[in-house]
Amino acid sequence: MSTSSSPAAMLLRRLRRLSWGSTAVQLFILTVVTFGLLAPLACHRLLHSYFYLRHWHLNQMSQEFLQQSLKEGEAALHYFEELPSANGSVPIVWQATPRPWLVITIITVDRQPGFHYVLQVVSQFHRLLQQCGPQCEGHQLFLCNVERSVSHFDAKLLSKYVPVANRYEGTEDDYGDDPSTNSFEKEKQDYVYCLESSLQTYNPDYVLMVEDDAVPEEQIFPVLEHLLRARFSEPHLRDALYLKLYHPERLQHYINPEPMRILEWVGVGMLLGPLLTWIYMRFASRPGFSWPVMLFFSLYSMGLVELVGRHYFLELRRLSPSLYNVVPASQCCTPAMLFPAPAARRTLTYLSQVYCHKGFGKDMALYSLLRAKGERAYVVEPNLVKHIGLFSSLRYNFHPSLL
Repeated sequence: MSTSSSPAAMLLRRLRRLSWGSTAVQLFILTVVTFGLLAPLACHRLLHSYFYLRHWHLNQMSQEFLQQSLKEGEAALHYFEELPSANGSVPIVWQATPRPWLVITIITVDRQPGFHYVLQVVSQFHRLLQQCGPQCEGHQLFLCNVERSVSHFDAKLLSKYVPVANRYEGTEDDYGDDPSTNSFEKEKQDYVYCLESSLQTYNPDYVLMVEDDAVPEEQIFPVLEHLLRARFSEPHLRDALYLKLYHPERLQHYINPEPMRILEWVGVGMLLGPLLTWIYMRFASRPGFSWPVMLFFSLYSMGLVELVGRHYFLELRRLSPSLYNVVPASQCCTPAMLFPAPAARRTLTYLSQVYCHKGFGKDMALYSLLRAKGERAYVVEPNLVKHIGLFSSLRYNFHPSLL
């Protein structure tokens, strides 16, 4: 066989025929420039992107976050120091009806001093309630203090403005808690106490359980109004056990063990692939339509969205409450959980039947009950609260970090 007809020679002739104007070369260059140059340069400081340069930025960004949180904690403290108490002319909470539609229960313990996490949370809720006006007259703020000691300064300050339930104040605990109880079981028992107190005190339609380091987003009340009055009237959502308002951004990528995201990811490719193909064919003056080019741009857009970070594209849904997505919930985590009153009562029964320990916290307990009890639960996307606490109430953290 002659050398000129060998496979290597044929491949060489084909490569020589490739020019800078060929489609294959142009798409190859686009791929290299996008994923090797432009995206890394644009995204190296995006915390939840695959392009994030952790060793370069994480320590500095964590320290900046802590410093900003200290400033916001001081601002929240001044906010309440300058605000008249509930006995004054401007009460922090108001209630237009004897029975509130939504009780916002904030669970608090005394944690890292100086950051005033619970003051940040309550002050933001108060501002948003004021902005909301008459539409939120049926909303009630409620503080649940589950700190064993009497040294929780922020809870004492807030008691001038917000109704407070103190789990350990002056009475024997009815939930079987004792100093030897592990911190994960105590957290679950605290949660049960606060949820039950909310139901018994107000008998609301809904209870929003918020941990004291989960600051609400600006859109929380319009979105909840839309979800609860419109979306959750649908049969498959109506009887849900709970609705999560937060899922960690680091767990929001498409490559995760959640099938619904794979369908969404494919949908992104099916939407952007034809659009980018049309743009390319137009600007490159290519005649007709090419299926291989469309397949390339579908995979190109899917890869770009995943590597840049799904979390950042979810932010586009904040343009309107109707754009927020509701998908089946996963096990982590519980900074903000919404319970319809009947579901809250079922939850109290379920949680009384499980024992929490290291590796099996209350979030995993709630998630495990879904399959065991035939229940359903959902999470809203994007998040409706921001998790600001880098200091856990369950374990010591001497080197707090954003990741």
